[in-house]
Amino acid sequence: MDHIHKKSDLFKSTSEALESITRDRLRTNLLRKHEQWAIAFLVQKVPLRVTSNMLTGLGFFGNLIVFSAFVMAFYLSKYFLLLGILGFAISWLGDSLDGRVAYFRNKPRKSYGFTLDITIDWISILLIGLGYIIYIEGTWELLGYVFVVLYGWEMIIALMRYKITGKYLIDSGKLGPTEVRIVIASVMILEVFLQGSLKYSALVICLIMLIVNIIDTNKLLTVADQIDKEEAKKES
Repeated sequence: MDHIHKKSDLFKSTSEALESITRDRLRTNLLRKHEQWAIAFLVQKVPLRVTSNMLTGLGFFGNLIVFSAFVMAFYLSKYFLLLGILGFAISWLGDSLDGRVAYFRNKPRKSYGFTLDITIDWISILLIGLGYIIYIEGTWELLGYVFVVLYGWEMIIALMRYKITGKYLIDSGKLGPTEVRIVIASVMILEVFLQGSLKYSALVICLIMLIVNIIDTNKLLTVADQIDKEEAKKES
């Protein structure tokens, strides 16, 4: 009976945590249900002495590991690419919990957290792109620059959507940061067992990102145009 009560209490507390961490953010990504439940469970386990800034630093450290994995794979052994899995796991943990812990503790710093998150995310993408450029030789390294530009475009779309609609979405349809981490980690694993595949995988990823960005930009332009027309009607 005690075991049943404990499970019931855990479910209740996790449900309450889920409500507190999702009230300001709409997620559309493929893994959102499982991811949000995992985050709701984990925020309850974070010690009070661990701050949101510490968790942001942890996430950035994870991205440094991913960068290092590319560098060590180039200079030492391709098997160091597997270190990227650990890096992305740490990145997900820190990046997913930093703001959510603040909301769970009812101490959100929306403007500060928003600014810090965007800054760290951009630096992290630069590091991952640079790591790829170091690892890949020849003209294929240009895909590293393309990846950075396309991800930057995606971030700009998110910021423009926030400005136009007041809604900040970190997902592009079914694809969110978590899915991107899983895809890149899988590509790095494939490269270990099928050397040379990374450049082709990177090409496919960049093409998908390009298509998604074009679609999202077109949708946003449609929404912006509709808003302008409605405002023009009110003024006339």
